[in-house]
Amino acid sequence: MAIGRRDLASLSREKTIVLAILIQLFVAAFSSFLVVGLTSLYDPGSVESGEVAVGISGEEVDALGRAAARRDGVEAVAYPSETAARQAFQRGDVDAVLHAERSQGRIAVSATAPQGSLRTTLIVVQLRGLLETMERQQRAARSEFLDSPVVPVPPPVDASPYFGFTYTVLIPLLLFLPPFISGSIAVDAITEEIERETMELLRVAPVSLVDIVDGKAAAMIALAPVQAGAWILLMTFNGFRVSNPWLVLSVVTALTVVVVALGVALGLRTGTRRQAQLLYSVGALGLFGGAVFLPEHPATTVAKLAVDSPSPTTYALVAGYAVVAVVAYAAVRRYTGRVDAASL
Repeated sequence: MAIGRRDLASLSREKTIVLAILIQLFVAAFSSFLVVGLTSLYDPGSVESGEVAVGISGEEVDALGRAAARRDGVEAVAYPSETAARQAFQRGDVDAVLHAERSQGRIAVSATAPQGSLRTTLIVVQLRGLLETMERQQRAARSEFLDSPVVPVPPPVDASPYFGFTYTVLIPLLLFLPPFISGSIAVDAITEEIERETMELLRVAPVSLVDIVDGKAAAMIALAPVQAGAWILLMTFNGFRVSNPWLVLSVVTALTVVVVALGVALGLRTGTRRQAQLLYSVGALGLFGGAVFLPEHPATTVAKLAVDSPSPTTYALVAGYAVVAVVAYAAVRRYTGRVDAASL
């Protein structure tokens, strides 16, 4: 406990760690304001940014016009030919051009959008939405001419993009950063003692190397769920309700134990901060990337718990993370017991 308190107290002097925590605190505390701006990057079409004028031409100009009439933020301007539409685009009269021709029983649409403009992303999103609307209309119009029934096209859902961004991006981001930071701090806590040759001084207490690792690891493991709990409280204060907070914190704690165990093992193995941090970063990213092969990614598990829609698979994975954490830390303690402390 004394070693753990000592390491936690020393974190206040680590400017990089303090800055990382303050950045997370800022995001969590002002999430209700930041979510609008961040969502504009996640889904540019969610932000009203003026109307997009689209020049339309070709044999299926009427179909393009009907689709544009169903889209908010799109104004269709018909031209007699593709050349006339492109000339209007060059003059700046329209923001983009859609030319639709019938070819072998299908409608082929060519699109022209500005290159390198700040509005390019918004224009492309609006064009994609217009073409999706046109596709729905064509499917509905042609379904009666088919010999066999087709799969019904689901109706468009008028859902807020802020909900999806908050629970699938913002909350997992805030909850997974603390474990990654804790593992990185665990690497520093071990390698600094080795590089400064102060490990032997700690053992004078007297404590064993396993006791030293336990104290340092416990401090780092406790740090992440405390941070995550604070972020959840701040998100709730900003109007974003997080369901199943204890299960969410259990996932965060389990992942923290795994990455801290990885950091401790690499610190003891390499003995140098630079090499251990490099290997830790690659290993942590590899673990997080390899999680895509699980039935649910940890980010998906957290999102489903946060919106209160967990499945039996979600609960099974929460229990599985806890088991993996126990096994990982037990393996690290066993490895630590075999390390010759005098050689560090």
